[in-house]
Amino acid sequence: MLEDVTRAGANELMTAVDYVDLLIPRGGAGLIRACVENAKVPCIQTGTGICHIYVDSKADLEMALDILENAKTSRPSVCNAAEVCLVSRAVAKEFLPRLEKRLCADRANAGKTPVELRLDGEAAAIIDGKTATADDFDTEFLDYVLAVAVVEDVKDAVAHVARHSTHHSESIVTADAEAAAFFTAAVDSAAVYVNASTRFTDGGEFGLGCEIGISTQKLHARGPMGLRELTTYKYVISGNGQIR
Repeated sequence: MLEDVTRAGANELMTAVDYVDLLIPRGGAGLIRACVENAKVPCIQTGTGICHIYVDSKADLEMALDILENAKTSRPSVCNAAEVCLVSRAVAKEFLPRLEKRLCADRANAGKTPVELRLDGEAAAIIDGKTATADDFDTEFLDYVLAVAVVEDVKDAVAHVARHSTHHSESIVTADAEAAAFFTAAVDSAAVYVNASTRFTDGGEFGLGCEIGISTQKLHARGPMGLRELTTYKYVISGNGQIR
């Protein structure tokens, strides 16, 4: 039992070689970074989620609105909430005004917290919102804030995700099977969705039982982790005198 719950106590836990088999930090980016930089025992990096939703040129736009509102507003303070919306240039002029209405005006009129949109230059030429800074596409807002950018196509969207993602959860909204196949193959994240909200990235939703955390690294567990994902194995060999 660790009685000191200050930063000093956490540092002691991170260096408890021979006593601790594995650390799974659950907290903000600062805690996870501290473990990565200071721990002398194995760690699984979890949590930080700059999650993207890409609205493709072949998307059902009403479905995209439903998915975005759920992913952004159902619980914005969690790691599987959407932080970035990417929109295909082919549908941007039609989709973005509907997005602004759904997430801003409609929510305000219903007495709900509206979403603050942080817009790149092309999106800002279509709808109203704050001008996005360079940091906005690398920020886990954990709030009613959504960064929005216009991209050329699915390949451009994948390239944007590769530059800014924390490899947690990403989603494409499309009726184009080829675009969906490219996105799911090319995006290197723990969970990649087609026509679904990123909010499903959760141990309980995945049928893993009580969730320990969501791993954003590749070894040994990746994605939502339950008891099975944290088990290892040993070999038991019985013989009657065999030699090699």
